[in-house]
Amino acid sequence: WYQRRVHNTYKLFQNVLKDYKDRCIATYIWIDADFNLRCKSKVMDTLAKTPEQCPEWNFDGSSTNQASGHDSDCWIQPKAVYRDPFRLDPHILVLCDVYKNDHSPAINNHRASCAEVMKKTKDAHPWFGIEQEYTLLDKTGHPLGWPKGGYPAPQGPYYCGVGTNKVHGREIVEAHLAACLYAGITVSGTNAEVMPAQWEYQVGPCEGIDMGDQLWVSRYLLLTVAEEFDVVITLDPKPIPGDWNGAGCHTNYSTELMRKDGGIKAINEAIEKLSLRHELHIKNYDAARGEDNKRRLTGRHETASIDKFSHGVADRGASIRIPRQVAHDGKGYLEDRRPASNCDPYVVTEIIIRTTVLNETSE
Repeated sequence: WYQRRVHNTYKLFQNVLKDYKDRCIATYIWIDADFNLRCKSKVMDTLAKTPEQCPEWNFDGSSTNQASGHDSDCWIQPKAVYRDPFRLDPHILVLCDVYKNDHSPAINNHRASCAEVMKKTKDAHPWFGIEQEYTLLDKTGHPLGWPKGGYPAPQGPYYCGVGTNKVHGREIVEAHLAACLYAGITVSGTNAEVMPAQWEYQVGPCEGIDMGDQLWVSRYLLLTVAEEFDVVITLDPKPIPGDWNGAGCHTNYSTELMRKDGGIKAINEAIEKLSLRHELHIKNYDAARGEDNKRRLTGRHETASIDKFSHGVADRGASIRIPRQVAHDGKGYLEDRRPASNCDPYVVTEIIIRTTVLNETSE
């Protein structure tokens, strides 16, 4: 379907724009007050390739819960540009952040403060890699491929599974992977997850603010691809109660010092700092100030308890995992397993840097 849609769309735009060679369509993307993505398209008279070449725009903030109806216009400022995998070149996706009428950050514009922190600590060269888990649902909210009115066999054969009786929705996963690669997202892999109809893709390594930008655009691409299949994407951290795995956004993190020989010392120092601000990080690791993660971080299903900080080598039941290879090499990175699937990556990466590089200690 993906090749067919791309071919047909490209053919259509070729025909429509053949006499307008210096025009492109820019899809402006932003985050609303409820951590949902919004978008609208602008036909531009120039072939823009950078954020600076894209004009500031506005939208009705009262319809996204980011402004009142009496003063509804919100500004969207272009911050990153990606190739459009649906309309194809020269058309673009423009990631924006949102500002109120006085140009102060609007509700859920966490990119602004994250960018400041990343700029301040750029000499540490922080790298991130995020593992985005998600669940596929049909239009009724039932997990894709699950028997109606019932449950599949218990977990066990589904993780990295192969076969119709083990995985559901692989065509969506493949189409999303292709879209990410075309757009320029640093996507590094995909796999089926422990619960059937649950999948994961990985983005990174990305440095600084680029991590948040790329993950949000990859989410936009996932939602847009799923539209073609009439499938719903949920980032709920625990979509199905009971003996089923939840969905996380495991965050792999390192600084230049951690990646150098002997970097394990810096990794352990970072873990100690993280342990002292466990409650604050929990509040910043989902879309509901920690409430969503209460359903997921139970100490079961490859999670640590939300109430207790822990760490260990190759321990997927810990808050922080040190990969076996890292322990062997004495350098590398750590994996923070606490962030939920619906987290804001700007918030997550900012608080990690504040704690481990800026050495902030307040709660």
